[in-house]
Amino acid sequence: MMEMIKVGMADYKATKSMGILTTLGLGSCVGIALYDRISKVAGLAHIMLPSSLEIKNNSNKAKFADTAILELIEEMVLLGANKKSLVAKLAGGSQMFSFDSNNDILRIGERNVIASRKKLQELNVPIIAEDTGGNYGRTIELNSLDGVLLVKTIGHGVKTI
Repeated sequence: MMEMIKVGMADYKATKSMGILTTLGLGSCVGIALYDRISKVAGLAHIMLPSSLEIKNNSNKAKFADTAILELIEEMVLLGANKKSLVAKLAGGSQMFSFDSNNDILRIGERNVIASRKKLQELNVPIIAEDTGGNYGRTIELNSLDGVLLVKTIGHGVKTI
């Protein structure tokens, strides 16, 4: 029996058991799914903002792409993952509202995706699949047995990446 492990907003969790890590309602937020095929350690972060350096109140490291990825990898290593065998999948980063302006602050979804890609690249973690952008929300489930990421949307179907 697979255990459902909920990951909240600005939160991350890792598991080595037979578990499914799930996070609901990714809009402009990005779900960062990390997986080690060898040790079968899975991790999922639900980040809200691209950078902890842009905000004074940055004590919750899970809220930001730059710090959440580091924290999640550390937790996964404690469970037996090898940094060198991690792969990543990204989902979310929607533009939930349409704006006429080019204001960067309003393009938070796109900035979250770019920041997540950049941090993973710095850490040499390859991104093997992505379901990002658009203007709709996503709910995702990461299976710890095989690393498959199920992406559910309203009006855009269900897919695995």
